[in-house]
Amino acid sequence: MTYKKLTMLFATLLSLIICTVPSYASEFNFAVTPKPSTNQIDKDKTYFDLLLAPNQEDTLTVDLRNDTDKKVVVEAHINSATTNNNGVVEYSKNDIKTDKSLKYNMKDYVEAPEQITLEPQSAAEYKVKIHMPNEKFDGVIAGGITFKEKTAEGTENTSDENDKGLAIKNEYSYVVALLMRQATDNGSPDLKLQSVTPNQRNARNVIQGNLQNPNATYLNQLATKATITKKGSSEALYTDDQAEMQMAPNSNFNLSVPLKGERLKAGKYTMKIEAYGQKDSDGTFKFKEKDSQKEENFRYHWSLEKDFEIKADEAKKLNDSDVTIKKDYTWLYILIGILLLVLIILFIVWRKRKNDKKDSE
Repeated sequence: MTYKKLTMLFATLLSLIICTVPSYASEFNFAVTPKPSTNQIDKDKTYFDLLLAPNQEDTLTVDLRNDTDKKVVVEAHINSATTNNNGVVEYSKNDIKTDKSLKYNMKDYVEAPEQITLEPQSAAEYKVKIHMPNEKFDGVIAGGITFKEKTAEGTENTSDENDKGLAIKNEYSYVVALLMRQATDNGSPDLKLQSVTPNQRNARNVIQGNLQNPNATYLNQLATKATITKKGSSEALYTDDQAEMQMAPNSNFNLSVPLKGERLKAGKYTMKIEAYGQKDSDGTFKFKEKDSQKEENFRYHWSLEKDFEIKADEAKKLNDSDVTIKKDYTWLYILIGILLLVLIILFIVWRKRKNDKKDSE
């Protein structure tokens, strides 16, 4: 298993754990413990997964504790679940735009204080009032509650500065997932390829295909094999395999195919993606993931395809800023050569005129 695959698997498992087990690391000045609701589907889970009827209300409780000798102000944010560009579900506050397919935004059905103050060596209950939409629907309303210590302006926690004076700002938070549903059987996910564009990740050229799960259910264990060809051709120019990804209900993310140091070239292309979801021993679709020793059975399969075009000016702009592409200085060498040639010609002409002048004298 490659390092990249191990990293993605770890991130996915971390998102499922949701960071709700109380931590006593020095980075935190408070602890968080959710209390199971009477509407909890599985009371052994350390996050909220609630089964509610249409228009039903519930009040959730999260225990907060401050074991320090100073007052701690805790900020709380409610957000819908999203999917980041690594194919990992995020429940915390972020800059990812909500997908256009999202009908029920979590924060529209939750009422809770924006902050709570914990006195030194004390505990308090944080109350969250939730309200299920007053209509029947299949699926999950997915989101999370993020708890973060509020710090005075200019006193943010930062890491040690290095010799060059670089300071890295570290922010720590607890995230408690909050899922609301009306049935335990929440239907099937879907997958669509919305658009394809050239772009960059970490200052390196990539082709990005925007994948969307427009249904209100999770797409788990997503594996993809992406291929880029010239439009009308079957010859693969670039390929990339990804595995162990997950998509939140009604979300999208950009699946990247790296160019590995090659220059983008203007032209018309096609992206093709074979995608598989939800490993299942009884699944009818077989796929061998990259670096895997055997084929796996999957419940879902999608064949996606979309044409796209790379403009010349767009390719040049991205190529110029790609740190892995060696700069082409051919034009400079040609210019220097022309200048040297002109100087040599001028020198020869000057020398000839000088000799002619001597001869005439």
